[in-house]
Amino acid sequence: MKLYVGNLPWSVDDKALKELFASYDVEEAVLIKDKYSGRSKGFGFVTIADDNAAQKAISEMHEKDIEGRALTVSEAKPMVPRDNAPRYDNSNRSEEPAEAPMADSSAINQSTEDEIESEAPEIVDNNSDAEKGEEDIETVEEAKEDAE
Repeated sequence: MKLYVGNLPWSVDDKALKELFASYDVEEAVLIKDKYSGRSKGFGFVTIADDNAAQKAISEMHEKDIEGRALTVSEAKPMVPRDNAPRYDNSNRSEEPAEAPMADSSAINQSTEDEIESEAPEIVDNNSDAEKGEEDIETVEEAKEDAE
Protein backbone atom coordinates (compact mmCIF):
# COMPACT_ATOMS: atom_id res chain seq x y z
CA MET A 1 0.00 0.00 0.00
CA LYS A 2 1.26 3.45 -0.87
CA LEU A 3 1.07 6.10 1.86
CA TYR A 4 1.08 9.87 1.56
CA VAL A 5 3.29 11.59 4.14
CA GLY A 6 2.81 15.34 4.40
CA ASN A 7 3.93 18.28 6.55
CA LEU A 8 7.51 16.99 6.56
CA PRO A 9 10.26 19.23 7.94
CA TRP A 10 12.55 20.70 5.27
CA SER A 11 15.52 18.81 6.73
CA VAL A 12 14.01 15.39 5.84
CA ASP A 13 15.46 13.75 2.71
CA ASP A 14 14.71 10.39 1.00
CA LYS A 15 16.94 8.50 3.42
CA ALA A 16 15.45 10.15 6.53
CA LEU A 17 11.91 9.47 5.23
CA LYS A 18 12.72 5.79 4.82
CA GLU A 19 14.24 5.71 8.34
CA LEU A 20 11.06 7.28 9.82
CA PHE A 21 9.03 4.30 8.57
CA ALA A 22 11.77 1.64 8.92
CA SER A 23 9.85 -0.34 11.55
CA TYR A 24 7.04 -0.97 9.02
CA ASP A 25 9.14 -2.82 6.38
CA VAL A 26 9.32 -0.03 3.78
CA GLU A 27 9.77 -1.05 0.15
CA GLU A 28 10.23 2.49 -1.19
CA ALA A 29 10.32 6.03 0.18
CA VAL A 30 10.26 8.99 -2.20
CA LEU A 31 10.45 12.63 -1.18
CA ILE A 32 8.85 14.98 -3.72
CA LYS A 33 11.19 17.79 -4.76
CA ASP A 34 10.88 20.95 -6.80
CA LYS A 35 12.14 20.21 -10.32
CA TYR A 36 14.02 23.51 -10.61
CA SER A 37 15.55 24.08 -7.17
CA GLY A 38 15.75 20.44 -6.01
CA ARG A 39 14.35 21.44 -2.59
CA SER A 40 11.77 19.32 -0.81
CA LYS A 41 8.13 20.23 -1.33
CA GLY A 42 7.37 19.01 2.20
CA PHE A 43 5.69 15.73 1.30
CA GLY A 44 6.48 12.30 -0.02
CA PHE A 45 5.26 8.74 -0.50
CA VAL A 46 6.14 5.55 1.34
CA THR A 47 5.29 2.12 -0.09
CA ILE A 48 4.69 -0.70 2.38
CA ALA A 49 4.04 -4.23 1.01
CA ASP A 50 1.86 -5.50 3.85
CA ASP A 51 -1.53 -3.72 4.07
CA ASN A 52 -1.83 -4.45 7.81
CA ALA A 53 1.59 -2.89 8.45
CA ALA A 54 0.57 0.09 6.30
CA GLN A 55 -2.62 0.60 8.35
CA LYS A 56 -0.56 0.37 11.54
CA ALA A 57 1.87 2.97 10.14
CA ILE A 58 -1.03 5.31 9.38
CA SER A 59 -2.49 5.00 12.89
CA GLU A 60 0.86 5.35 14.66
CA MET A 61 2.57 7.99 12.49
CA HIS A 62 -0.37 10.31 11.71
CA GLU A 63 0.07 13.56 13.69
CA LYS A 64 3.38 12.32 15.15
CA ASP A 65 5.64 15.26 16.02
CA ILE A 66 8.82 15.37 13.91
CA GLU A 67 11.05 18.41 14.49
CA GLY A 68 8.08 20.43 15.71
CA ARG A 69 5.77 19.47 12.85
CA ALA A 70 2.81 17.09 13.07
CA LEU A 71 3.02 14.60 10.19
CA THR A 72 0.02 13.90 7.99
CA VAL A 73 -0.08 10.22 7.04
CA SER A 74 -2.86 8.66 4.97
CA GLU A 75 -3.43 6.23 2.14
CA ALA A 76 -2.24 7.76 -1.10
CA LYS A 77 -4.97 8.59 -3.60
CA PRO A 78 -4.56 8.65 -7.40
CA MET A 79 -3.50 11.99 -8.81
CA VAL A 80 -6.40 14.03 -10.20
CA PRO A 81 -5.73 15.78 -13.54
CA ARG A 82 -5.62 19.55 -13.19
CA ASP A 83 -6.79 22.26 -15.58
CA ASN A 84 -3.37 23.87 -15.70
CA ALA A 85 -1.74 20.82 -17.28
CA PRO A 86 1.39 21.43 -19.35
CA ARG A 87 0.78 22.79 -22.84
CA TYR A 88 2.75 20.00 -24.49
CA ASP A 89 0.36 17.29 -23.27
CA ASN A 90 -1.81 16.46 -26.30
CA SER A 91 -3.93 13.82 -24.58
CA ASN A 92 -6.54 16.25 -23.26
CA ARG A 93 -6.48 18.91 -25.95
CA SER A 94 -9.39 20.29 -27.92
CA GLU A 95 -9.12 21.28 -31.55
CA GLU A 96 -9.58 24.97 -30.74
CA PRO A 97 -6.51 27.22 -30.96
CA ALA A 98 -4.79 27.92 -27.65
CA GLU A 99 -4.30 31.61 -28.30
CA ALA A 100 -6.84 34.40 -28.05
CA PRO A 101 -8.49 35.46 -31.31
CA MET A 102 -7.14 38.62 -32.91
CA ALA A 103 -9.41 41.66 -32.94
CA ASP A 104 -10.32 43.26 -36.26
CA SER A 105 -8.93 46.80 -35.83
CA SER A 106 -10.84 48.22 -38.82
CA ALA A 107 -14.16 47.04 -37.35
CA ILE A 108 -13.23 48.55 -33.97
CA ASN A 109 -12.26 51.88 -35.55
CA GLN A 110 -15.48 52.02 -37.60
CA SER A 111 -17.69 51.22 -34.60
CA THR A 112 -15.86 53.89 -32.56
CA GLU A 113 -16.47 56.49 -35.31
CA ASP A 114 -20.13 55.48 -35.48
CA GLU A 115 -20.50 55.90 -31.71
CA ILE A 116 -18.85 59.31 -31.78
CA GLU A 117 -21.16 60.51 -34.55
CA SER A 118 -24.26 59.15 -32.82
CA GLU A 119 -23.28 60.83 -29.54
CA ALA A 120 -22.54 64.23 -31.12
CA PRO A 121 -25.11 66.84 -30.10
CA GLU A 122 -27.61 67.78 -32.74
CA ILE A 123 -27.68 71.47 -33.57
CA VAL A 124 -31.20 72.84 -33.65
CA ASP A 125 -32.00 76.21 -35.14
CA ASN A 126 -35.13 77.58 -33.51
CA ASN A 127 -35.06 80.70 -35.67
CA SER A 128 -36.28 80.62 -39.23
CA ASP A 129 -33.94 81.44 -42.09
CA ALA A 130 -35.75 84.69 -42.72
CA GLU A 131 -35.35 85.93 -39.14
CA LYS A 132 -31.72 84.87 -38.80
CA GLY A 133 -30.53 85.50 -42.31
CA GLU A 134 -28.21 82.49 -42.22
CA GLU A 135 -28.21 78.98 -43.63
CA ASP A 136 -28.85 75.93 -41.46
CA ILE A 137 -25.74 74.22 -40.17
CA GLU A 138 -25.85 70.66 -41.42
CA THR A 139 -22.85 68.84 -39.88
CA VAL A 140 -20.77 68.92 -36.74
CA GLU A 141 -17.75 69.99 -38.81
CA GLU A 142 -19.65 73.00 -40.14
CA ALA A 143 -20.65 73.92 -36.62
CA LYS A 144 -17.00 73.83 -35.53
CA GLU A 145 -15.97 76.00 -38.48
CA ASP A 146 -18.79 78.40 -37.73
CA ALA A 147 -17.75 78.67 -34.09
CA GLU A 148 -14.20 79.62 -35.07
